[in-house]
Amino acid sequence: MIQIYHNPRCGKSRTCLAFAEEAKLEYEIIPYLTDTPSFEELKTLIGKLNLQPIELVRTKEKIWTENYKDKTLTDSEVIQAMIDNPILIERPIVIKDGKAIIGRDPDKLAAFLK
Repeated sequence: MIQIYHNPRCGKSRTCLAFAEEAKLEYEIIPYLTDTPSFEELKTLIGKLNLQPIELVRTKEKIWTENYKDKTLTDSEVIQAMIDNPILIERPIVIKDGKAIIGRDPDKLAAFLK
């Protein structure tokens, strides 16, 4: 079973979910905006993505530009900012077999889910 960190208001996230449905994949939706991951969960997820915490941040979001953009933050502070403001987490995130990707690119998503 795959897991999808999903934001229903995001077109890319909806496209990812539709892809999983069309492929008849068994999946679990994680509504991360309302069921925010803990610090450890987010840290583990970042490890599965093989990214630095800042690479998972939606840096064009108003919350980021107004509150964090010009600050020097540690990785822990970046993770905490995402927990405090889950809208900052890039989406959709797809987890399969202990690995994860940001599923914005349909070709990469298809290759990952094969």
